[in-house]
Amino acid sequence: MDNRGDASGDKHHHTQTAIAVRVVVLGGGESGVGAAMLAKQKGMEVFLSDAGPVKEKYKRVLSNNEILFEENGHSSDQILNAEVIVKSPGIPDTAAVVMRAAAFGIPVISEIEFAAKHSKAKFIAITGSNGKTTTALLTHHILKRAGLKVGLGGNIGKSLASIVHEGDEFDWVVLELSSFQLDGMFEFKADIAILLNITEDHLDRYDYDVKKYARSKMRIVQNQDDVCWFIYNQDDPMTNEILQEFDIKAQKATISIKQKPDEDRPYSGFATDKNLTINPNNKPLTMTIQELALQGKHNLYNSMASGIAARILEVRKDIIRECLTDFQNVEHRLEHVNTVYGMNFINDSKATNVNSTWYALESMSTPVVWIAGGVDKGNDYTQIADMVKQKVRTIICIGKDNSKLKAAFEGMVENIIEVDVMRDAVYNAYKSGEKGDAILLSPACASFDLFEDYEDRGRQFKEAVRNL
Repeated sequence: MDNRGDASGDKHHHTQTAIAVRVVVLGGGESGVGAAMLAKQKGMEVFLSDAGPVKEKYKRVLSNNEILFEENGHSSDQILNAEVIVKSPGIPDTAAVVMRAAAFGIPVISEIEFAAKHSKAKFIAITGSNGKTTTALLTHHILKRAGLKVGLGGNIGKSLASIVHEGDEFDWVVLELSSFQLDGMFEFKADIAILLNITEDHLDRYDYDVKKYARSKMRIVQNQDDVCWFIYNQDDPMTNEILQEFDIKAQKATISIKQKPDEDRPYSGFATDKNLTINPNNKPLTMTIQELALQGKHNLYNSMASGIAARILEVRKDIIRECLTDFQNVEHRLEHVNTVYGMNFINDSKATNVNSTWYALESMSTPVVWIAGGVDKGNDYTQIADMVKQKVRTIICIGKDNSKLKAAFEGMVENIIEVDVMRDAVYNAYKSGEKGDAILLSPACASFDLFEDYEDRGRQFKEAVRNL
């Protein structure tokens, strides 16, 4: 009964599989509670289990819907009689309860896989080590402005299960997907798949093997056929390398700032230092770089990917142009918080890996006081050494263990200061900075040592800045 393994073939997400009588949901957060609610609505017997505490707001939802749950531990007898287990993305496949389920032959799937089986919508699925949140928000912004019935979910905002549970009135749903979500997806099909880039991230979950991580990202093309589209970054070395391993059935569209697309490629994006063009070979839409709401080299790729997806769906060029000009980016992503005594405080708490921080530093045009640190996910700081040498004056390390961060940059910057609360980080950054400097929170690490999540970290940063 285990439906894992190679997910290729012509299955489509609209096929309804037989309803499992007993569903066990592992994890009591946004995706887990969404999956439990949907399973209950579909008449299944549901049990939810979380190894840690369940937040009060989710407990209320579960109780109000008469869904049985447990917290602070897993009961094997309750879990191992499941017909299918829906696992939250934060739980690794190596967790004891997941390995036992696999040994019993119980299929373990992601909430996205589970929810997609019950949805009539088509999907634009977006993944990549960096830029996926911005690209998902921008794509949704364009399609909504164009009057399409479009939803937004996955790794951002609502879980897909919640969207489906609430009525799923959408023709299209834009999904931001992490590698962890993709790992638990087998029959899901993306009608339009976008892969922005693959850089070292979450290697602690992939045996420190970037190839394993890259193959997880490539699951976004599984089950695609020749009416689907695959949009990818032609300039990304890891993407080009891993593509050789896959037989892509979908039609391909490329984004690049280095090479013009082939003449026979109607859908593509190309940018120079001055202009960005969507579909240079077919009714082109050209804009100057200055016009774009999203600045920085990395955002050219995000803007192109969103623009191409919109053109594939025949959105008018003037609407795309308007949206690329007026888009407001997400909180905690290069978000300007305040200017204090001529210093610009920027919240980039969402930068949880080295590559994200590289992009943040790359977009800074003034000297930087850089606040970094947290839970290291196997980071290689040599990737940003040149950027730090060029731009950073002082590093404020915030975390329980800053030894690796300090060792990487000792002697490279004027000053390294260690703190263990955000208030002290902001105060020391302010003291170290000069008029015109950028005070940049871009941690390059996960937040779980001192904060609930990157959002909590970003909010504490903003509060500390306001209290200066």
